[in-house]
Amino acid sequence: MTGGITIRLLKPSDSITALTALLHRAYAPLAAQGFNYTATDQTDDVTRHRASSGECYVAVDDTSICGTILFRTAAGTKGTPWYDREDVASCGQFAVEPSLQSHGLGRRLLQLAEDRAIVTGALEFALDTAEPATHLVGWYNRLGFRFVEYAQWPGKTYRSVILSKTLV
Repeated sequence: MTGGITIRLLKPSDSITALTALLHRAYAPLAAQGFNYTATDQTDDVTRHRASSGECYVAVDDTSICGTILFRTAAGTKGTPWYDREDVASCGQFAVEPSLQSHGLGRRLLQLAEDRAIVTGALEFALDTAEPATHLVGWYNRLGFRFVEYAQWPGKTYRSVILSKTLV
C-alpha cells in the first residue's frame, strides 16, 4: 500500500502547515489518551524549528505529505545521559498519516533514519516515547529497540523511555 510513496528530504517549497497538520492528525489518538507530545499541538514555527534541527524526511504521495521523520546525527542528539553519548544518533518528530499506519511506511521511515545513523558513524540509534504508550514501546521493541533509560522532559505529563538499537 505504500509502494507509490516517495521518501525524500523536506524541501523549502514544501508546506510547513501541511507537515504540522500531519503531525496533529497522527498524534491525535495519543493526545486523546492524555499524552502531551509536542507534535500534538505544535505551531508551524515549532515544526519549522524542529525540522531544521536535523535531517527532516517526508513521505509524499501524488498530492500530499503522508509521513515524516527527523534524523539527528550523534552531534545533534542531546538531552539525556544516553543521548549525550558521542556514538548515539536519534530520530524524532516521527509520524505517519493515520489511514496509512500499519502498512509499512513507518518501518520505511525508521529504516531510512537507521541507515543514515550507520552512514554518519553512529554505533547506536535511539528514540524516545511516553512510557505509558505501551503499544508504541512494544512496536519499537519488536523492531529491535531496547530500554536504556528514563527521561522526564520539561512540561510533559508523562515519563519517557529512551529506547536504543545497536547498529551493525
